Amino acid sequence: MKKGIKSGKNTRKVVFAFLALLIPFTALAQQVDRPNIIIIITDDQGYGDLGITGNPHVKTPNIDAFAKAGVRFNNFNVSPVCAPTRSSLMTGRYSLRTGIRDTYNGGAIMATTEVTIAELLKQADYHTGIFGKWHLGDSYPSRPNDQGFDESVIHLSGGMGQVGDFTTWFKGDRSYFDPVLWHNGKQEPYQGYCSDIFANEALKFITENKNAPFFCYLSFNAPHTPLQVPEKYYDLYKNSDPATGFDDGRPFAEMSGKDKEDARKVYAMVSNIDDNVGKLLDKLKELRIADNTLVIFMTDNGPQQTRYVAGMRGRKGSVYRGGTRVPFYLQYPKLIKGNRDIEPLAAHIDILPTLAEICKIEMPQDRKIDGRSLVPLLTGKNEVWLEKPFFSYWTRHYPEKYHNISLQKGNFKLVGHTNYDAKPEDFELFDLDTDPYEQKNIVVENADIASNLMVELEAHYNELTVSHNMVDPPRIHIGTEHENPVFLNRNDAGGERGIWAQEEVYGKWAVQIDQGRYDIKFRFIEPLTEKGRMFLETGTTINQFENNRTGIDILEMKNVFLANMTGDLVPFYVSGSKRIFPFWVELERISD
Repeated sequence: MKKGIKSGKNTRKVVFAFLALLIPFTALAQQVDRPNIIIIITDDQGYGDLGITGNPHVKTPNIDAFAKAGVRFNNFNVSPVCAPTRSSLMTGRYSLRTGIRDTYNGGAIMATTEVTIAELLKQADYHTGIFGKWHLGDSYPSRPNDQGFDESVIHLSGGMGQVGDFTTWFKGDRSYFDPVLWHNGKQEPYQGYCSDIFANEALKFITENKNAPFFCYLSFNAPHTPLQVPEKYYDLYKNSDPATGFDDGRPFAEMSGKDKEDARKVYAMVSNIDDNVGKLLDKLKELRIADNTLVIFMTDNGPQQTRYVAGMRGRKGSVYRGGTRVPFYLQYPKLIKGNRDIEPLAAHIDILPTLAEICKIEMPQDRKIDGRSLVPLLTGKNEVWLEKPFFSYWTRHYPEKYHNISLQKGNFKLVGHTNYDAKPEDFELFDLDTDPYEQKNIVVENADIASNLMVELEAHYNELTVSHNMVDPPRIHIGTEHENPVFLNRNDAGGERGIWAQEEVYGKWAVQIDQGRYDIKFRFIEPLTEKGRMFLETGTTINQFENNRTGIDILEMKNVFLANMTGDLVPFYVSGSKRIFPFWVELERISD
């Protein structure tokens, strides 16, 4: 049990035996104080990629109906990119506090000391499962099963078909089909399309746990790139023009031919997701647990490509609303009235506190929780709701002072795309009540407001950038009984900025090694064409050997002694003037 969580007690109500004769068993099982929890989140699906948000092209009848019958948060915000959003959702904290500072470059590993929603709910005897995208660390102690999930079926890194997800990378334009995924930390082959697989695994989990409270995190990797989709869904859109039908006066960016084709594929992927959401909601009804199940649908940031985004400025990666405002719909029929709009600012950091209050579970007391419970808004007690400022940023590697950074407080939003020594007048200021599309900069005529917001923004920046998990970042632990062998992938590699599929690049992994003897494999992207020498640096020790073979893509070191070490693991192959970084490294501890 992690520090800061108190053990939960089973608070199910005692039901007299004779009621069992009157109430079907599955319904009886749901007479509990705590609801089942389902969070459905999609990847790179923007605010405008739904019918209910005004898109006349995309077909999402199930999600639209869910939103219409539920509670609609119309000013819900997340981080501009995926890993930061997911860490904040899981912990109720700004991502920099958790160790998440990037989507790769070694900056997408969440500290194991963080308390996740899954760990919180397990204190109340919830069964927990994740299906899809995790993106908060692929090795012990940051995997889903290390962070509170009983069951996990996931891909690695930020997306299937990306370099970090090495079991799908080499499949190219078929990476979303018949993938090798990671089931409870072990590689396992699956058949079918990825979104269908993740949804079916979630349905299986829900069915198996219908008689006890469960938390299901259905985290689709679609419609993230690569844009791959079954043909029957693409056929729904192949003759559409995604740039037409928007003549309501809202800003709309010009779409190139590629943008239009990308939109067709995205809408096809979203329609597939919508079908799977429909299957999940039908399953809840079939199992007679819908009333006591709290279901959330949301997305993780704005769209990656140019397309309809309801007139908002910016897209994925931007702190303008097009990058951070997302759909957020909630249903909990047993206790929360549906078919309502909620307008005050809310954010991903508010989800954990909300679930903690609804489930009557005490939050961690030994750390700062940045979010606050949305229960007052959900129960109509708006008079006790106090809006807090919302801080947002996005730059690679680490936050850049005053660049792509913002603070929203009430209806005013301060946005910086400027220099470290900027003055308030160098920022943009928007009044979202009168300018929801962020088109008119009013900083000159509102200097006092801008100055005050800048003070708060700087305070957030200064506090978050020196967080413990930023100063002492999470490390991959090698040589434990919890994970052996360990695979080090490129998503978790630091070194040069922007390590991806390059061969000649300097890379390393931040690790903690337990002393022992190891068999080590180095896999390369391309077969080696020249003889050379393989090096492995671990702290003050360098192991190396000469390689005289060519045309191979794996080199091995057998029975290597590695001492206890906390630092950087640096592998590289030297051939002539080339210094080649491996695609992945496998370390298996074979003895003490």
